[in-house]
Amino acid sequence: MGKKLTKREKIKLRVRSSIVGKTPLPRLSVYKSNKTTYCQIHDDLSGTTVASASSKGMSGTKIEQAAAVGKLVAEQAKTINVSKVVFDRSGYVYHGRVKALADGAREGGLEF
Repeated sequence: MGKKLTKREKIKLRVRSSIVGKTPLPRLSVYKSNKTTYCQIHDDLSGTTVASASSKGMSGTKIEQAAAVGKLVAEQAKTINVSKVVFDRSGYVYHGRVKALADGAREGGLEF
């Protein structure tokens, strides 16, 4: 494991210690690889994933794809009557793809 990964994992654990997704207020978590951006809505009390989306197969720049993923997960959240979430950036800096995903989710109707 590289130094960068362990540093992000420490930040992720520190952020996660204060964020818990409950049934009325689930957690929107973000993961990004070199090519794809993923996000999921979790209910931590029951240990289930309520909704998920990824940028696999989408065209455009990575930031445009991340915004589209945010809108897609917001649409899925509307179908299951979730309007408010807690945002979990998973140790990533709130910039670029993470910010675009959050803005896309807000445009789609999620509040956090």
